[in-house]
Amino acid sequence: MVLDGLLPGLSKDLKLFVATFVVVLSIGFFTGLGFVRHTNATTPSGIEENYLGNEEIEEVEVMRFKKSEREMLTIIHSHILSMSLIFFVLGILVWMTRLPRMWKLFLTIEPFVSIILTFGGIYFLWKGLLWMRYVVLFSGAVMTLSFTASVLAVFLSLWGKPISSHRTK
Repeated sequence: MVLDGLLPGLSKDLKLFVATFVVVLSIGFFTGLGFVRHTNATTPSGIEENYLGNEEIEEVEVMRFKKSEREMLTIIHSHILSMSLIFFVLGILVWMTRLPRMWKLFLTIEPFVSIILTFGGIYFLWKGLLWMRYVVLFSGAVMTLSFTASVLAVFLSLWGKPISSHRTK
């Protein structure tokens, strides 16, 4: 099955459906990032405090306690499952764009690597490997950039001109 370049050739109704899905998906994704920003987990120390707590510091704006094993497993389980599905569906749409094959490979494989690094990193940080906060920060940023680039590629492709013959690579 050749998916390359199929998005521009979809009917207007299907394009509207895909565009609406990607908009709603993006709202959900970026709302999640807003939550991360709200919890101050956008810095290495903020990430550490979010999972390991800050109760040993006397004067803090918001008191946080170390998450329990149950909380950690719930966070990791739900995020890995949901983000895998998000990036799977978005990846199918990316393969339907006209991007070069190497970009498609990067934008569809990298998010899964980042999911494992981010949420595996959170778990190992919680277990005491404090340097993992840098892995979590970096992989989360790369995942966000990949998501944004994929969404842009899909939108640009939706309004591109259809091609008569699909190229295969």
